[in-house]
This record gives sequence, C-alpha cells and structure tokens, in this order.
Amino acid sequence: MALAVSDPVAVEERVRSDPERLRITEIFHSLQGEARDVGCRTVFVRLTGCPLRCTYCDTTYSFFGGAWLTIDAILDEVARHAPTHVCVTGGEPLAQKRCLLLLARLCDAGYAVSLETSGAIDIEGVDGRVSRVVDLKTPASGEQHRNRMQNLALLTPHDQIKFVVCDRADYEWARSLLAEHALDRRCEVLFSPSYGQLAPRTLAEWILEDRLPVRFQVQLHKLLWGEEPGH
Repeated sequence: MALAVSDPVAVEERVRSDPERLRITEIFHSLQGEARDVGCRTVFVRLTGCPLRCTYCDTTYSFFGGAWLTIDAILDEVARHAPTHVCVTGGEPLAQKRCLLLLARLCDAGYAVSLETSGAIDIEGVDGRVSRVVDLKTPASGEQHRNRMQNLALLTPHDQIKFVVCDRADYEWARSLLAEHALDRRCEVLFSPSYGQLAPRTLAEWILEDRLPVRFQVQLHKLLWGEEPGH
C-alpha cells in the first residue's frame, strides 16, 4: 500500500486530528491462510500496535510505525481489490478504539468481515456481523496471563476460537480448557501447530487419538509464501 502525496507531513497532521482515523501497518490482498475462510481471496487490514509480546509472533513489524489513515481512505483501498472477504488483524487491532467503528463500516459496505484478536481485550463491543477469531494464548506463548476469560461467555456460533500449540504442555492445557468450558458448543474451535515449533503431523495425531471436537489447521500462507511479509 502506497499513498502519493505532495506534502506527507501536512497530510499526517490532518489525518491525525480526524476523529475517524487509525494507524495502519499495511493493507494487502491475499488468500486467507487460517480459520473458517481459509483459501478465500481476502483483503487484510493490519492495524499497528500490540500490548502483547508472544514468543512465536510473526508480525512484530506491526508493533510500531504505520501510517495514519482515515476510515474512508481504508475503505477506498479495500474496495480497490474488489473482495468479498475482509480480515482486520494486527498486532492487536482492538488496542485502537476506533477499530470498532472500522469493523462496522466494513460490514455496512457489504463485506464478510472477520477480526483476528488476542482475546486480551473485551470483545463485547464488536459489531455482531463480524466473525471474531479469538486467539487464546497458550502457556508457551508467554502471555497466558493476558487472556480475558470473560470473553469466552460472549462467543457465538458465528465466532471462532484458536489455540496456537507449541508443545505437549500447550496441547494438554488447551484440551483441558476445551472440556472445562465446553468451547465446541459455543463456536468452532481451531488447533494450530506453532510454525517451526511443532510438527503438524504430531498435533494431528494427538487430536485423532483424543477424538477432540476441533478443526486442525495449518497456516496456508506459510506453505505458499513462507515468512514473506504481506501475505
């Protein structure tokens, strides 16, 4: 995403003062690599900033920097790719309060909208038309203590919950939480091996052995493009 402007400093100051603006790391067109819409052509809107520091994070470049964009400018860039699906991600997108307004505006524009969130921030205010993909942090992430467990009661069949599993201890923790909160009765549950840390086959075999009511997933975009950003 590139914006051609004659006076970028003036534009930055004007946008910063706009009540409907967010700091954006990137907007890009790709295939959804995870969750329910995997394989679907999708425009990703990556917001800047995150209060968490997960050990396996693959988007640390989104922690800082970015550019201020108005919601209208974001919608214009999204529309340029003529998608049906839009994914708002980060970082932690809900760390910016105006993310809620962006989500509603994207829904109003007729897109199928998903939100990728850590679950460390209250999800109650998210527009009901949005599919909330809550990434519950496992022990090996180093951020388990940030999980806002009250979010679990807010999940609906329209939402999804994801566990990134790094090792056997993570798997057993996730399996226990799955049973304790009957998560599969609330929404779709995703178990994903941490890229480069746990062999996908190993996790698949654990799921089969325990007959868990979850969807196994790998990151399609990593299989196609590896660690290359913007995919």
